[in-house]
Amino acid sequence: MKLSHLLFLALPLVGCAVVTPARSADAPKASLTVTTARPTQSDLPVRLAANGNIAAWQEASVGSEASGLRLAEVRASVGDVVQRGQVLAVFASESVSADVAQAKAGVAEALAQAADAAANAERARAFQANGMMSKQQISLLLTGEQTAQARLESARAMLAVQQIRLKNTQVLAPDSGVISARAATVGAVVGAGTELYRLIRQSRLEWRGEVIATELIRIKPGTNVVLTASSGTQLQGKVRMVAPTVDPQTRNALVFVDLATTPTIATTVKAGMFARGEFVLGTSTALTVPQQAVVSRDGFNYVFRVGVDNRISQQRVEVGRRIGEQVEITRGLAADATVAVIGAGFLNDGDTVRVNNAQAPVVHASDATK
Repeated sequence: MKLSHLLFLALPLVGCAVVTPARSADAPKASLTVTTARPTQSDLPVRLAANGNIAAWQEASVGSEASGLRLAEVRASVGDVVQRGQVLAVFASESVSADVAQAKAGVAEALAQAADAAANAERARAFQANGMMSKQQISLLLTGEQTAQARLESARAMLAVQQIRLKNTQVLAPDSGVISARAATVGAVVGAGTELYRLIRQSRLEWRGEVIATELIRIKPGTNVVLTASSGTQLQGKVRMVAPTVDPQTRNALVFVDLATTPTIATTVKAGMFARGEFVLGTSTALTVPQQAVVSRDGFNYVFRVGVDNRISQQRVEVGRRIGEQVEITRGLAADATVAVIGAGFLNDGDTVRVNNAQAPVVHASDATK
C-alpha cells in the first residue's frame, strides 16, 4: 500500500480522538453565598414632607415711654433670658424726681385752698337762712368752694402724671422670654416710642412649613410633625394653625407648627433657621423588604429573586417609603417571592447562588470575582 493511502486513513482517527463528550462535573457552580427573605406586610406611617423656616412665635417690642431723658443704665443684652417685670434699662430720673416734688407741693397748696374755700362756703350756708349775706356773696363763696375742689383734683392728676413719668424711667420686660435685638445705648437721649429691645415672647419658637394647596386638606390642627433643623437637631411639634390664604404666586400655604420648648431647642435651634418637616398623617399597610435587598443600577431599582434551583432572576421594582432597615415595594414584586438580601449587590441575572440563612456571611467585593 502506498504511503499516501496510509496517511489518509490515519487522519480521521486523529480527529476522532480530539472530540470527547461533556462531563457532568462541568455544570455551573454557585458564585456567592447569600441570605434570603420574603416580603412582609408592615404598617408604615404616612408622611407629607415640607420645607420651611423656624421663627419666633410672637415678638414684643419694648420701647421708651419717657421723652427727652438720658439712658443711664442698660441691664440686658441680646440673648439674655428675662422674666416679666424685670428691669431692662434705666433712664436718668433727677429731672423727673424734681417734677414729682413740685407736683406734690402743688397738691398741698390746692388742698389748703380747698379747705379755706370749704370753710367759707359753710359760713355762707349758715348765713343763707337768716339773710345776713346777700345772695351774690353766698353764690360767690359756694362757687369758690367748687373751684378750689377742682384745682385740688387737677393738682392730684398732675402729681399722678409725674409719678408715672418717674416709673417709666425704668424699662420693664412686658413678658418672659429671650432678648432678640437691642437698640439701647448708654447716654442716648431718646424720644417716646423709640424701640429699645425686641423680645421673643416666652422663648417660644414655631415652624412655618410651606405646603402646596392640594395637600392642605390632609393637615388638621393637632397633627404631629417631625422636624430636622439645618443643624441636624430632631424636633417634635404639633400643627397650631393652617393659614387661611394661599400665596397666588407659589400656590403654597403656610402651616404654623408649635415646637416643644426644651433646653435642646434653646441651645441648638434659632429663629431664622431652615428646617425640613414631615407631617405624620397616619399609617397604611405596605409590602416591604430589607434595605439590602434593593440594588440601584443605572437609575433604576432591582431585587434578585431566588428560584427553586437557586438561580437568580433580576427584577425591576419601584420603591416608596424607607423606614429604618425596611423599604416599601410599590410595584414589581409578588408577595410570595424570595429575594436575596446579603450579597444582593454583587449578583447578576442568571447567577447561581448558595443560600445560607443560618449564618449571614460577610460579603466582600472580592467574593464577586470568585
